[in-house]
Amino acid sequence: MSWQYDSRTRIFSPEGSLYEVEYDKDGVVLAAEKRFTFKRLATLNSTEKMYKIDDHVVCAVAGIMADANIRINCARLSAQRYTLAYQEPMQVKQLGQSLCDTKQGYTRFGGLWTFGMLFLFAGYDKNFGFQLHLSNPNGNYGD
Repeated sequence: MSWQYDSRTRIFSPEGSLYEVEYDKDGVVLAAEKRFTFKRLATLNSTEKMYKIDDHVVCAVAGIMADANIRINCARLSAQRYTLAYQEPMQVKQLGQSLCDTKQGYTRFGGLWTFGMLFLFAGYDKNFGFQLHLSNPNGNYGD
């Protein structure tokens, strides 16, 4: 009966584990803050920080939104092409890695604009369950 022990966020079970950590194994949550410097400015829908890539993948963005919008559209297109070709959804890790490959390619040559944004991909696939992956501006990738 865990309800006797976990009425607060940092409570240890009789076995010595944190219930807060045990509960976090069943999903991924992404949150974004939208900041406004001037209260009198109208809100724009183009400054979203959370995007749906496919039915099983979402993405949180930090950085230059013009660059992010281009890469988000490419990620959506990649996911749709994969689904069309293989009749199953693209794995979250594979989607993140393909985007990182493109971003890293822009860092190799002079005269190309490197993408100035960071992505957090969260999603679910049948092989690996819930996942969270990071894509840095320079093309580095992390789980």
